[in-house]
Amino acid sequence: MSVYLAVSIVLAYLILIKCIYYRHRQTLMKSLRDVMSDLSIRVTDGSDIRALVITAHPDDECMFFAPTVLRLVDLKASVHLLCLSEGNYYNQGALRKQELLNSCAVLGIPESRVTIIDHKKLPDDPKAEWSVSLVSSLIVNHIRNHSFNLVLTFDGRGVSGHANHTAIYKAVSYIAATGQLPNDCCLLSLVTVGLFRKYISLLELPVSWLLPSCLCCVIDSQGYRQAREAMFCHRSQLLWFRHLYIAFSCYMFVNTFQMIPQGPKNLKIY
Repeated sequence: MSVYLAVSIVLAYLILIKCIYYRHRQTLMKSLRDVMSDLSIRVTDGSDIRALVITAHPDDECMFFAPTVLRLVDLKASVHLLCLSEGNYYNQGALRKQELLNSCAVLGIPESRVTIIDHKKLPDDPKAEWSVSLVSSLIVNHIRNHSFNLVLTFDGRGVSGHANHTAIYKAVSYIAATGQLPNDCCLLSLVTVGLFRKYISLLELPVSWLLPSCLCCVIDSQGYRQAREAMFCHRSQLLWFRHLYIAFSCYMFVNTFQMIPQGPKNLKIY
């Protein structure tokens, strides 16, 4: 009896996953329209979307944002990446820069749409406090120069809690609060989930799908293989625990986002 129950639960779960994938394929473009229409941004199809993903280090793009990048590319959106360091913590900056370009090629972002910042005041270092004013200035200029209407980055916990990740969120929040961007730019932050949810792989998928969010991006097994291939481009970073991450992290399958509110509020510049 217990065996039949276990099999029934597994089958029911697989059916639920299939339903989520099917539903997501049908509704992603509508979700994007709804999110962007809140700021009076009109999009009719994916080609109207100029998206910028902002990360701190080479490998962030596939470790945390692969489902989003892959789904936006599928919709024919123009997807760009701004990486705010070369990842030179172990003096491997040149190598990691090339690994990033290779990874982006796998994800569908051409080299011409990848910008990598190498600034002495923005070191790859979890103990470094990046200047919010400097980071915000770099981001604002990049957004204005390319007329992006969708910007995606980390939230206040930065997924892993890395100080460089959270510095980007502080900078984007400051930009949003001080009205430095035109009204036709939507800012979204990647939701950080708890440690247990983070490492339950596909089991997290129904939870992320059902919980309220502005946007949810899901990939199927083919998309996962593509995300994994992008991770494998970062050979210099593939220590044993990264292989566990690839196998068990929910961020390899699903991303959920919340809107970064735009409007005045009390913020400090660091």
